[in-house]
Amino acid sequence: QVQLVESGGGLVQAEDSLRLSCVSSGRTFNMAWFRQAPGKEREFVATIGWVGGTTYSDSVKGRFTISRDNAKTSLYLQMNSLKPEDTAVYHCAARRSLSWVNMVRTNDYDYWGQGTQVTVSS
Repeated sequence: QVQLVESGGGLVQAEDSLRLSCVSSGRTFNMAWFRQAPGKEREFVATIGWVGGTTYSDSVKGRFTISRDNAKTSLYLQMNSLKPEDTAVYHCAARRSLSWVNMVRTNDYDYWGQGTQVTVSS
């Protein structure tokens, strides 16, 4: 069973930056970041495909950047110009099979991390 472990969350002020990391214990394929705010459903943030293609939600496009190391065992999310509405628990997700199409639904992913809290104060 693959385990995903996130890190890098914290308490920051609006317009600050944070970089989240996720380390996988085994081989995975497509990876993504989702987030869940209190009282809300888990929502898609960004994903990166096997050959590096990226997809972002409209709410973070232009502010967040997803990337992956060459070994494809670590995933990152650079978050700039943070807003209070970005406050959430951020989860790393991964697929155990390859998809050439970027996936944006929670049901598309097989493995999940426990999450890291990001809090943005105004």
